[in-house]
Amino acid sequence: MSRSASGNRIRALVVKETRQLLRDKGNILVGMLLPVLLILIFGYGLSFDVKNMPVAIVMEDVSPTAADVVSGFYLSPYFSPVAVTSMPEAEALMLERKVDGIVRLRSDFSRELAANAASVQLLVNGVDANRARVMQAYAQSAISQWNARRGIGLTNANEVGSVRVEQRAWFNEANTSTWFLVPGLIVVIMTLIGAFLTALVMAREWERGTLEALFVTPVRASEVLISKIVPYFVVGLIGLVLCLLAARFLFAVPIRGSLLLILFGSMLYLLVSLGIGLSISSTVKNQFLASQIAIISSFMPALMLSGFIFDLRSVPWIVQAISSILPATYYVELLQTLFLAGNVWWIVLKDFAVLTLAAFLLLALARSKTRKELA
Repeated sequence: MSRSASGNRIRALVVKETRQLLRDKGNILVGMLLPVLLILIFGYGLSFDVKNMPVAIVMEDVSPTAADVVSGFYLSPYFSPVAVTSMPEAEALMLERKVDGIVRLRSDFSRELAANAASVQLLVNGVDANRARVMQAYAQSAISQWNARRGIGLTNANEVGSVRVEQRAWFNEANTSTWFLVPGLIVVIMTLIGAFLTALVMAREWERGTLEALFVTPVRASEVLISKIVPYFVVGLIGLVLCLLAARFLFAVPIRGSLLLILFGSMLYLLVSLGIGLSISSTVKNQFLASQIAIISSFMPALMLSGFIFDLRSVPWIVQAISSILPATYYVELLQTLFLAGNVWWIVLKDFAVLTLAAFLLLALARSKTRKELA
C-alpha cells in the first residue's frame, strides 16, 4: 500500500513539474533550441592551435644514418619523442592516447636511401585535425632540416630530397576539426541542460514559497527529487538526440563505437549534471546565485578544463589535477573514443566506472541536502 501511495505521489509530482516546465518557455528554449544553436556555431565556427606533441619513434633500422634522421624530432621543441621497440607497442600507445603520432623507419631504410627512394612513415592521431596538420607540417620540417644538412634540396611538396614522408591520419581521415569538436560539444550541452536548468528548479520553488506547501504532505525527499529529475532528464535526452542527429547528418561525424554505449554513457553523465544542479539549488535557495554557481562549478569547467578545447597534456600539472576529478573530462574522453576510435574497452569501462560513481555521489548529496530541508 505504501509503495502504491509513493508511486501515486511521484506521478502527481512529475505531472506538476512537467506542466511547470512546459509553461516556462525559457527552459524549453534552453533545453531544445540551444543545443542546435551551439552545435551549429561551434561545429562551423570554432578552430584552435596546439603545441607540445608526444610521438613514438619506431626505429626498425638501427644504423647511424637512421638515428641521424630521427634526431631532428629529439631536438625539435615541438615534439616529445618516446622511443619504442615495435609498431604494436607504438600503436598501443596511440590507442591509449599517450602519443599523438608514430614516426617509423623501416628495417630497409638505409638500403632504400642508398637507392634514393627512402621514406619515413608518419602516422598521426587525426581526432584533432588541426593538431594532426601541425604535426605533419613539423615532421616534414624535421626531415627537411636533415636533408638540408646533407646538402640535398627540396624536390617537391611531398618529397624531401631522397626521403619521402608517408603521412596517414588515424581516426579522422577527413582531416577536419569538426570531428573532434562535436563530441566535446555534446558534453557542454548535456552539462548546460542538466546542471544549469536544474540549479534553478529548487531555488525557484523556495523563492516562490511553493515548497512550504509540501511540508504538510506525506511527500518524501526522494520523491521530490525524482519529480525534479524526470522532466529534465527527458529534455536532456531530447537534446542528446538532436546533437547525435546533427553530428551524423550535418557534420558526417562517424560513430565507430556502439551507439548504445554512447546513449548509456550520456544518461550517466546527465544524471551527474542533474545531481550537481539539484545539490546547488537545494543549498543556496536563490535563483540568481544558483545560476552563477552552476556556471562556475559545472559549465565553465566542462568547457575549459575537460579536454574539449585544450589538450590537457599541455597545461600545468595543477590544471591537470583539477581536470582529473571532473566528470566532464571522462565523458569527453568516452564520447571521442566511441565516436572516432570505436569500442576501446579499457577506456570505456574506466569512464563508465567514474561516471557511475560520480552520479551516485552527487545524487546522494542532492538527497541529503533536500532531506535536511524537508525533515
